[in-house]
Amino acid sequence: MHRSASRLTRILACAAVPVMLAVAGCSSDSGDGDKDSSNSSGTSPSSAPSPTVVPAKFSALPDACKTVGGKTVESLVPKAKSKGGTAGKSSDIATRGSCSWNGLDDKGVDGSQYRWLDISLMRYDSDATLGSGAKRAGEFYTKELASAQGTEAAKDVKTAPGTGIGNEASTITYSLKKTGVDFSYATVVARTENVVITLTYNGAGYAGAKSPSAADLSKDAVTAAKEAVAAVAGGGAGSPGADASESPAKGKAPEPESSGASVESDAKAKSE
Repeated sequence: MHRSASRLTRILACAAVPVMLAVAGCSSDSGDGDKDSSNSSGTSPSSAPSPTVVPAKFSALPDACKTVGGKTVESLVPKAKSKGGTAGKSSDIATRGSCSWNGLDDKGVDGSQYRWLDISLMRYDSDATLGSGAKRAGEFYTKELASAQGTEAAKDVKTAPGTGIGNEASTITYSLKKTGVDFSYATVVARTENVVITLTYNGAGYAGAKSPSAADLSKDAVTAAKEAVAAVAGGGAGSPGADASESPAKGKAPEPESSGASVESDAKAKSE
């Protein structure tokens, strides 16, 4: 009887072991579950905010042919074929535009004077990927300046800062021989906020007339460039809160379209 009681005690003790382990296991699982529950209910790391850029100041461009006043055109290009100018083709007039004037002033026995004036406008929107409109315009300004300075076959190339013309500006002067005649050139590249203005003014004397100096052309070019900058501010000013997503170009910025073929040969023919 005593031996039976001892054996029964041992069996009950052994039977109790898995129960305790099970309880311990449940307790452990419960702890893990609470931990997992805590993680799942916690706040997940927020994604980084989208980059923002300063909105572009100008959301449109003025008519390029109206950026220079009639009196200025008459002074710079006497006997202009079209006083209103010849507009260049553009697929997006809010982004780019151009206009040119040319004329041959026949002075009889004193020869003839040929003048050509061209204005090109390029506007940039702000873009979260590419940067602000002003920054993008600044990059294009640098390219335009380098392009003018590197004009093929140009001689006596000189660059000077253009004071009082937009946010930044430079004047490039040089001479270039075309159709057997020495032409003098003055190019003003200016940036006003998110718009770049490239103005080129050149001239030559025919039939014995003396060609103008690059310095004289430069003064007139600067006058015209200041008018163009004022026209952008007055006629192309956009809302300061313009949405940066308005930009149609997400990749490479569009290059200015050609403002028309050179007419120096036509001028020579008329002077003969």
